[in-house]
Amino acid sequence: MSDIAMIEAAAARLAGHARRTPLLSSPFLDEIAGRRVLVKAECLQHTGSFKFRGGWSALSALEPARRAQGVIAYSSGNHAQGVALAAARHGAPAVIVMPADAPQLKIENTRALGAEVVLYDRATEDRDAIGARLAEERGLTLIRPFDEPLVIAGQGTTGLEIAEQAAEEGVTSADVLTCCGGGGLTAGIALALEARAPGLRVRPVEPVGFDDTARSLAAGEIRSNAALSGSICDAIVTPQPGRITFPILARLCGPGLAVTDAEALRAMALAFLRLKIVLEPGGAVALAAALFRPDALEGDAVICTASGGNVDPPLFARALAEAAD
Repeated sequence: MSDIAMIEAAAARLAGHARRTPLLSSPFLDEIAGRRVLVKAECLQHTGSFKFRGGWSALSALEPARRAQGVIAYSSGNHAQGVALAAARHGAPAVIVMPADAPQLKIENTRALGAEVVLYDRATEDRDAIGARLAEERGLTLIRPFDEPLVIAGQGTTGLEIAEQAAEEGVTSADVLTCCGGGGLTAGIALALEARAPGLRVRPVEPVGFDDTARSLAAGEIRSNAALSGSICDAIVTPQPGRITFPILARLCGPGLAVTDAEALRAMALAFLRLKIVLEPGGAVALAAALFRPDALEGDAVICTASGGNVDPPLFARALAEAAD
């Protein structure tokens, strides 16, 4: 299981490789939310999302001989790019299993980083089965997107930075909203904050209709989504919370929140206009909750992850156009 020691070890391996992303703010966003809003801009991380942290953490911990044989991952795009870049920088081959309906930008970027991309139909095919089969056939090491302790530890380095930056801003008590799919980022941040800033409470945010984590937390056991597609927040649409991540979330997180696709688009536009950053829908849901679910939050400040910015230009243009209407 991941713990603070693993997160600190991951931070040491990431030193000099990952960016320490900024904690941004805008008085315009504060006014909308009715409280201070601090945005952890992981969209500015290498490959455009926090996923580089977990990819590097896992790759850098492998024995050199095993790493040289190659790695495999499955992802809608952000974990794909994080693992692909980490593998390229280690001189290791990478195979990435991606849904055919993933944003074209993510597919193209993953290939450009040197990885072999294998496409599948997320509605009819099982990515876990495909990944396991290819790993066995080719002798590759599987790096899971969230249910992997080394990946969780890498994502947890985001939480170490949040703890430091919140303290610099004088914030010792706040809800920390995380964009949540399988729960790797959420679990990692929760573990880091438990040790370094216990006054900060993590709360996962998901798309309406795909709020498996929120429902699982409410039920006290893992719940699944009825559908595997149907939201523009592709980066965080997963079948259910992870077997490893969920116990961490159940112990450390507050109630989950859900926002609509329209609210994610509006948050994307506001992030661009007020913070000058580009977000993808799945990377904007935490900000959307901070802005549009004020009554569900506590305290004078809220911290939210802007977890990814890999959005196709037409969808980003749509977000800006709808905000202007």
